[in-house]
Amino acid sequence: MAWDSSRPVPWRRLVREWLIYVGIMAILLAIFFRDSGFVGALAGLLISGPLYLGFGFVLAKLGYQRKSLKELRTPRAEPRSSGSSSSDSAGPSRPRPAPTSRTSTGINRPNAKKRKR
Repeated sequence: MAWDSSRPVPWRRLVREWLIYVGIMAILLAIFFRDSGFVGALAGLLISGPLYLGFGFVLAKLGYQRKSLKELRTPRAEPRSSGSSSSDSAGPSRPRPAPTSRTSTGINRPNAKKRKR
């Protein structure tokens, strides 16, 4: 899709997701890097904020919309036609193709010659 400056950017969602990420990663980094370089790792986490928000802004303006967890948990039911069965995935309006020599409509195999003993 092309850039559209009128598309909305979900700033609240982007900031909330980044804050959750920073919180979890800060706890993990504090546990695993207790003795070495925690300040550098924390600085890297803080620098990741503007980068994440910038990429989110660009993707939103290009038309990317990720589904939320709520939308993933409750999929919308697709309307089913009354005459189709669940195994009919091609749809009710498409007729079956005519049988050919490669499709099985019974026993089409040529009789094999019997071996002489």
